[in-house]
Amino acid sequence: MVVSYHYVAFGEGWDGPQAQLFPVIFRPSAYGWLGVELFFMISGFVICMSCWGRTVADFFTSRVIRLFPAYWLGVLATTAVVTLVPGGLEPHAWREVLVNLTMLQWPLGVEHVDGVYWTLWAELRFYLLFALVVWRGLTYRRVITFCCVWATVALLAKGYGSGPLSDLVMAQYCWFFIAGLAFFLIHRFGPNLLLWGIVGLSFAMGQHTAMQTWRRSLHYVGHNIPGGGVAVLITVFFAVMAGVSLGWFHRIDWRWLPAAGALTYPLYLLHESIGWEVFHHLQYKVDRWLLLGGTVAGMLLLAHLVHRLVERPVSRRLKRGLSAAFAQVRAADTDDGRRPGEPAPPFGDTGRPASDPVTPPLETTAAAPRT
Repeated sequence: MVVSYHYVAFGEGWDGPQAQLFPVIFRPSAYGWLGVELFFMISGFVICMSCWGRTVADFFTSRVIRLFPAYWLGVLATTAVVTLVPGGLEPHAWREVLVNLTMLQWPLGVEHVDGVYWTLWAELRFYLLFALVVWRGLTYRRVITFCCVWATVALLAKGYGSGPLSDLVMAQYCWFFIAGLAFFLIHRFGPNLLLWGIVGLSFAMGQHTAMQTWRRSLHYVGHNIPGGGVAVLITVFFAVMAGVSLGWFHRIDWRWLPAAGALTYPLYLLHESIGWEVFHHLQYKVDRWLLLGGTVAGMLLLAHLVHRLVERPVSRRLKRGLSAAFAQVRAADTDDGRRPGEPAPPFGDTGRPASDPVTPPLETTAAAPRT
């Protein structure tokens, strides 16, 4: 959905109105930005599922190895293409690229190397908030409490126009994360009125906030796309997630699904700016339909190579390194920083030799004479 939106409806990459270049697929592609809302809902479901029974260290490690290897490659590859191919997008300064490699460019006011990276900052904020629950240990009650507190704070922040707080709790998009969390609880523990109430609240608020995003999207697509399609797609997303949580699709076990799922993240990271550069330079040399299809196929192949050659090996190394680092931290907390097999230090905190007996306090060695 997001790729079709950026390639066919966003108004970038092609010379001339895209509604005329791709009249058949332009209108459905104009709703493709809603794929982000679906992604946030899936993220709430999957993160809660994968973190159950894990520590904060496990949570941190899993998120780093999942996000950063492909992201680093995406930042560097996009920068290289934009810099080396003249006449297209404006290249970024090397300092901005360095900041982008941290994934923290948004709070620093640095422009994204690729526009789609804004969603990663939303993911990081979700991880930061949810880490508080992971730190205490995930339980049914704590996740429900987290959903209710997050929703309340988001409403207050939005209502009182609190900029920093509203940004932290993502008052615009939190409803899809919260819905995903509630759907996972339904999946794990079964449905009840409280969980369906959280889902219903998220659905109502999500419909409202999605319409705000739809109004902004009209600026990019350049056409008055009916808002009714937004309501329909949001409803479909919630219905599909309800079906997942209730086990309607448990018989679907197609072997190609994990392979396709593995491509989604590198495809998302790489497709936008690189694809636009391809369109800029080849649209007058190649048939537009062939160019569009070939670019999508090329991006899928590139995503596959990134997953096989970058994500897998780098993730394994990062996992080993971070696991060793956290093991060292735990060991330092239990043995005063000594490495395994290292003898005790000759002096303790008091400066006495470790082998010397501790002299009892004076008042316990002899009874004081009574007066």
